[in-house]
Amino acid sequence: MAAASVLLIEDNRLVRDGIATLLNAQPDLKVVAAADGPRAGLRWAQEANPRVVLVDASLGNHKSHDFVQEVRKTAPAARVVVMDLLATEEDVVDFARAGASGFVTKRASRDELVATVRSVAGGAEVVPAPLSGFLCSYIAKRPVGPSAPAAAGAAQMSKREREISTLIAEGMSNKEIARRLNIATYTVKSHVHSVLEKLGVHSRLLIAAHVHRAGKPQTEAP
Repeated sequence: MAAASVLLIEDNRLVRDGIATLLNAQPDLKVVAAADGPRAGLRWAQEANPRVVLVDASLGNHKSHDFVQEVRKTAPAARVVVMDLLATEEDVVDFARAGASGFVTKRASRDELVATVRSVAGGAEVVPAPLSGFLCSYIAKRPVGPSAPAAAGAAQMSKREREISTLIAEGMSNKEIARRLNIATYTVKSHVHSVLEKLGVHSRLLIAAHVHRAGKPQTEAP
């Protein structure tokens, strides 16, 4: 199996070189480009078509959550991991809404960094336990209104959509969910899209947060 391609965007050269060396030492990961800022990062995101984009949470004067949105637009197939993140509710929510698939905090070890990149490359969503509470809090505080409020949307979800939401909360990718439920991957994608619309969110991480807040229902084989 080919190694998952990684684009690293970090403005500190020593940190950038160290992370690139660490990831390239893994048999299943390969850093295809390392950029020192947003402009070069977006260029490489388009040219290299990476599986994972590893982004520093603090890129000079740039708002990194806005940059994550730009990466997702430039390379829709890429999955973004935000690293070196301070555990603040605003940051976690902003990055999740921007489309981040994983987070690595400042206190993370090298093994945790590698595990996060590997899991996100495989299709999982990774949120360290201290940060998941912030996402749950965000779901809880969302105002109820006419535009698909989470509570009303959850009530409209089918049994299958609730099952898939539960498996997303367990960190499963679409392919893994398809295997677990013995259904096609494109069917899973369709259900995920429906869940996102009903909950009024734009990230699988926020689906997971909703499930953790509401309590996980039991999944059943079809």
